[in-house]
Amino acid sequence: MSVSERHVMDLLSLKGKVAIVTGAAGWLGAAMSRALAEAGATVVATSRDEDRAAAFAATLPGEGHAGIGFDQEATDTIPGFLAQVVERLGRIDILVNNAYGTTAPTIDTATAEDFDRAYHVGVTAYFLLAREVMFHLRARQAPGSIINIASMYGVVASYPSAYEGLEANSPPNYHGLKGGLVHLTRHLAAYWAKYNIRVNALSPGPFPKPETEKRVPGFIPRLEEKVPLGRMGRPEELKGAVVLLASDAGSYITGQNLLVDGGWTAW
Repeated sequence: MSVSERHVMDLLSLKGKVAIVTGAAGWLGAAMSRALAEAGATVVATSRDEDRAAAFAATLPGEGHAGIGFDQEATDTIPGFLAQVVERLGRIDILVNNAYGTTAPTIDTATAEDFDRAYHVGVTAYFLLAREVMFHLRARQAPGSIINIASMYGVVASYPSAYEGLEANSPPNYHGLKGGLVHLTRHLAAYWAKYNIRVNALSPGPFPKPETEKRVPGFIPRLEEKVPLGRMGRPEELKGAVVLLASDAGSYITGQNLLVDGGWTAW
């Protein structure tokens, strides 16, 4: 049956697919993992804490999900990690490159080490994971979807006035790596299209954690002034976008950066 003959709900179905989500138990990763599971995928949820990964995987709807401990900063473990996934679940169809965790220096204090670590975790590891998934899909001669979680701050600068005088900052290493990731996404999409492997970026806008306003009073209202929709994003508002990019509903979408930012970058 051709795509044109399939019902839209069938196009969005991920039944029979295996999806890896790195950093799956995090603030945004949890919502995206749940979306993929709700669409029918078997989810491999990773965390640096294996117990946390396993506990989170057990909360997902459906059956067969796996929680695996994985620290992508240790990039030499990537081939073995993916081999473990294939051994346990038989295949990989979708990769959501989401995990990130490093320093958050100010522009005045950022060091070379801050940049080196951020790029290693947020660009180098993303590339190496994506390439191993590509090798697996190419060997199977199977289509696949790779989704790199970038940021609106990979496209635009932050407003200095939003941070001025507050215990909050907009780390330069984060901006640099997310901009690099957006362009890396385009590059990989161009080279892997011949294998029917789609590569896209999903860039959230302002999705602060609930404790942010308590930790930095006055920060959220400043951000809300920059958003046409006038509010912060909720994690569940990423669910439709990640399923679109992962599924056959997005079969003609590759090399793109989908911004889910409440209109922030429209101004």
